[in-house]
Amino acid sequence: MSSSGGSPGGSSGGVSPDHAPGYRAGRTLPLRVEVVRQLRRRRTMVIGGVLAAMPLIVLAAFQVAGTPNRADRTTFIELATSSGPNFAATMLFMGTGFMLVIPVALFCGDTVASEASWSSLRYLLAAPVPRARLLARKFAVGLLFSAVAVLLLPLVGLGVGTAAYGWGDLKLPAGASLTAGEALPRLAVAVVFVFLSEVVIAALAFWLSTATDAPLGAVGGAVFASIITGVLDAITALGDLRAWLPAHWQYAWADALQPQLEWGGMVQGVSLSLSYAVVLLALAFRGFARKDVVS
Repeated sequence: MSSSGGSPGGSSGGVSPDHAPGYRAGRTLPLRVEVVRQLRRRRTMVIGGVLAAMPLIVLAAFQVAGTPNRADRTTFIELATSSGPNFAATMLFMGTGFMLVIPVALFCGDTVASEASWSSLRYLLAAPVPRARLLARKFAVGLLFSAVAVLLLPLVGLGVGTAAYGWGDLKLPAGASLTAGEALPRLAVAVVFVFLSEVVIAALAFWLSTATDAPLGAVGGAVFASIITGVLDAITALGDLRAWLPAHWQYAWADALQPQLEWGGMVQGVSLSLSYAVVLLALAFRGFARKDVVS
């Protein structure tokens, strides 16, 4: 079907853009242009500011309330004030499951739907930018900003924690510890896993973004789906079915912060996330290729 009354490729009639003098599909919508456009948006600066401020807010809370109490079951939060690496691990722990879902859903769910809501999507296609290239560029930039968001929280946490509590070993909930030299690459593995496990949310938000002109609907739908899968994972009566939920593996990154690194849970979590993401992206590309873009 046509976009704003033209051909599926986005032209407005007449000579096919593939035969227009000087036209090269590979030169349309350069990646750096899309990166700059998204970087200048207010929501990007707000999300970056919030994520950068969260370690400072948590630090202030610890300064006011004092050292966290050590419960019978020790978690990373109880060990947050032990060292800079511990504080970074605590920020990753706090961000997993919800705090980091929001920027990922926002960067990938707002990207196409916002163009439609501004009535600029049809003009992008009339440039003409091939539809598949438009989606590929939008999703790639969305993933790039999502990766930066996932990295920003523990990275700032590492700096803030080191300044407040010093550079030292990473104490583990099980009672063992990793030297600072061992902890950094392990934390890097954990961050990479968290990002890859969020790819399914990114793909879901992106698919919804191609299906609606309401950015809030795409972002909210992805966040809501994340909440629902988390609730379902808490229902132990579902048994082994929970292993098919992405939320079931979201804290598997903790296996990287063990005396002996364990890959099993992380591999399963990443495999599930990427498998769902491939299906959702296929739906996004297929649906958008047939969509009559009028906004």
